[in-house]
Formats: sequence, structure tokens, C-alpha cells
Amino acid sequence: MELSFERLHPDAALPSAHHPGDAGLDLRAVADVEVAPGERAMVPTGVAVAIPEGHAGLVLPRSGLASKHGLTLANAPGLIDAGYRGEVICAVVNLDPSAPVTIAKGDRIAQLLIVALPAVAPAWADSLPETARGDGGFGSTGTS
Repeated sequence: MELSFERLHPDAALPSAHHPGDAGLDLRAVADVEVAPGERAMVPTGVAVAIPEGHAGLVLPRSGLASKHGLTLANAPGLIDAGYRGEVICAVVNLDPSAPVTIAKGDRIAQLLIVALPAVAPAWADSLPETARGDGGFGSTGTS
């Protein structure tokens, strides 16, 4: 699949896979941002993307930033619908209780994953089919 990007900032980097076979395309910051402990920030990427109809873009955290620095996405995963043509901006949050996280222009800050969507036709049902799980959620097994 060819995925078209528009450069909205002169320093924007074309999103790309860091290693052959990677599922996600790395998104890079186009601004220096410092995120204080427990704070959120909006990090611009300087790119817009044309996601094909029948697909969606998921903006996912980078595991290394999360495990080493406590930096993740506030709305993980972020969802980009096929009709959106604005700048991809990453809402990051610093979960470290004491250390700020510095993002430098050009740093890889998130990953963009393109997924195919099935056609969905919502409909009301009088009842839902039974499953072994039942209506248990939030870690429960569905049994008492």
C-alpha cells in the first residue's frame, strides 16, 4: 500500500519503519518539547497523512520511551480516521514521578500503524449470543 504524506513543516521527516518488517512507521517531533513529571504536552510531527478509505491509522506509544522514561501517549492509541487531513499531533504524558522528559526536534516519539477496517453495520438485538466469558469484564471471569 502506498501511503501519501504532506509536509506541513520544513523540518518534518517522512514517517518510516526503523527496521525492515516493522509494523509501525516512526513519527518524529518537529519541535523541542520538555514534559514535566505528571504533565501532558502536544507534540507536532509536521506531517499530514491520507489514509485510504476502509483503513484507519493508530498512533501508538514507543515502548522504549515508555519503559526508559515514562513517556507514553495520553490517548493511546490515538485514532486517525480516513477523512482527516490535518497535522498528526501526539498527545504525550510523562508518567515519571520526578524526572522531566526532553523531546528534541527529530526524535522518534510515536508509531503510526495502518489497519484495515471491516464494514460494520450496527443493529439492535433482543439478546446477545452466550459465551464462556459472559458479561464479566475488567479482569473478572464472568462467574461469581
